[in-house]
Amino acid sequence: MPRDKTEAHEKIIAAAVSEFTEHGFENASMRRIASEVGLTVGALYRHFPNKEEMFAALVEPTISKLMAKYQEFCEHGYEVMKCGDVQQLWNESESETKWLMSFIYDHFDIFRLLVCRSQGTRFESFVHDMALLEERSTLDYFERMKQYDMTVNELSKQEFHMLVTANVSALFEAVIHGFSREEAMHYAETLDAFFSAGWKKILGI
Repeated sequence: MPRDKTEAHEKIIAAAVSEFTEHGFENASMRRIASEVGLTVGALYRHFPNKEEMFAALVEPTISKLMAKYQEFCEHGYEVMKCGDVQQLWNESESETKWLMSFIYDHFDIFRLLVCRSQGTRFESFVHDMALLEERSTLDYFERMKQYDMTVNELSKQEFHMLVTANVSALFEAVIHGFSREEAMHYAETLDAFFSAGWKKILGI
């Protein structure tokens, strides 16, 4: 992890984002980053012990913010669930897509690293990991709903996994294809319309 917050450190962060964005993690060069900010390679390693820790320092703060907000959404959903209205619960969940797309574009450079430039790091399965998180959270929702006499149609585990993965992966396609923020927010509305209708039909909501 970085050892200081000096002006030099901030320059390193900016140079690292640029280097990883242009070359990807595997082809990024600590030597080029050092040269960009006017440091020796040895001096650069006093800020970060290795290339992967540098990459982690760039992306982990944003991931932590995302996970905290995701947990807030889950907790809010549990409260709404107590009303016993499946439709209201569904309407609440639909707002998440637009919020998430907006969050992605508030931190676009970081999500581009995570989605497009993380091969070779422990973050290379980020999108898949997000899909698994959404899958687990949704299944937990379904179980909790039974406590309030709310039920949905059941799917096979394989079908449910593939549909959730498709839903989550589709969101990050905006990053892969370099959509503008305006294009991405319109796309988020399209995703909501497309997947919402499908999920409602399949789940019997």
